[in-house]
Amino acid sequence: MKFSEFDQMVIDMLREDHAFAVDYLKEAFIGLDGEDGEAMFLIAMRRLVEARGGFTEIARAANLNRETLYRTLSERGNPTIKTTKKVLHAVGIHFSEIAG
Repeated sequence: MKFSEFDQMVIDMLREDHAFAVDYLKEAFIGLDGEDGEAMFLIAMRRLVEARGGFTEIARAANLNRETLYRTLSERGNPTIKTTKKVLHAVGIHFSEIAG
C-alpha cells in the first residue's frame, strides 16, 4: 500500500509514540458523532494497524482473517464492537484509554 508523505508521517508517529496513538484514536472516537465521523474513525484504525505491524500481523494477533480485517476497516467497512476491541487489543490499546 502506498502512502502520502503526510500519511507516512502519521503512521511513524503512531508506531513510535503510544500516547500520541491513544490521543489520535480518542479524537477519532469522539469524532464519530460528527459528519463523516465513521469514515474518519476507519481511517484512524487503518493507520494504526499499518503503524503497529500491518494487516497480516494485526489480523493474526487479533485472531481474524486478514482479508476480513481489511474489508472491515475499508471505506465501506462496518466493524462490530467485538472486532474493534480485538483490533485495539492487538495494537496495544484498550477502549478504556480512548473512552475516558
